[in-house]
Amino acid sequence: MALLEFNENGIFCPPASVYIDPWRPVRNALITHGHADHSRRGHQHYLCTESAAPVIRYRLGEDISLETIKYGEPRVINGVRFSFHPAGHILGSAQIRVEYKGEIWVVSGDYKLENDGISEAFEPVRCHTFISECTFGLPVYNWPDQHDVYADIVRWWKRNREEGKTSVITAYALGKAQRLLRNLPENEGPVFTHGAVENVNEVIRRQGIQLPDTIRVTPEQDRKAYQGALVIATPSALGSPWMKKFRPYSTAMASGWMAIRGTRRRRSADRGFVLSDHADWGGLNQAIEQTGAEKIFVTHGYTSIYGNWLKDQGYDAREVKTDFSGESDDADSTGGDA
Repeated sequence: MALLEFNENGIFCPPASVYIDPWRPVRNALITHGHADHSRRGHQHYLCTESAAPVIRYRLGEDISLETIKYGEPRVINGVRFSFHPAGHILGSAQIRVEYKGEIWVVSGDYKLENDGISEAFEPVRCHTFISECTFGLPVYNWPDQHDVYADIVRWWKRNREEGKTSVITAYALGKAQRLLRNLPENEGPVFTHGAVENVNEVIRRQGIQLPDTIRVTPEQDRKAYQGALVIATPSALGSPWMKKFRPYSTAMASGWMAIRGTRRRRSADRGFVLSDHADWGGLNQAIEQTGAEKIFVTHGYTSIYGNWLKDQGYDAREVKTDFSGESDDADSTGGDA
């Protein structure tokens, strides 16, 4: 019997009788982070990090049975030792370390090695077996320096303002939106937010996380206020009737998929900025190497291609199908993350 198994409900630990990020309702669920494909409704009891808890309660309801744990704090369940370690994906995201009778597995959830200034920075965790996403598991995906991307966004915003346009950039309500806010200059101009983005901002501010001032977009807002401003919207808003109030406007997407120009054309955005909350090709390889693991399970992404490449590098790599979506252009406001 393996320490962790994949069944119809999710990633299961038989000795402890608990699941990690289960996609069907179970009794005990250990949750890596708050995106909808990893933290789902219907579980009887949840365990997550302290900083992930507020947004999970916001999404799933204040009445859920949820317990929190500090990063690095051990939790022993029926002889199995669990601990949560920073994944660097979004605020509160974690890798879950599982140890039993000298065997160590790590479930990474979603992760990135780049420190974005708001998420807890990724921490390598040594193990024998590593379960890794590979959303961007192709060599073409190599992220530019994030500060260069922020500078490009500001230049785009300035140019639009000079032309009398509103700048509308899409980002996921949980994670990417706050990353943009934390890293764009506060004195550049007013920043308006889609309601789904602002709802998450409010949850995060109540945690004591500092974010620049933002203005919620409402039907009563004077349209003249948007001229020259920046609007952070959800991906689903692009091309919807909600956009009419910002005319004339220029649109942009902040996503790892923008590394492929065709993606931007398919969504009819004027600009694409390469910014992802997932590891790129180099980040995936570095993270796996740092674990020291010999056995790798790859999930959600280019699993076949990346798994075969890992085999060529001498790893015991296996492809696993899960219900995790990784980064999707069309994910809901707190679903995936681009």
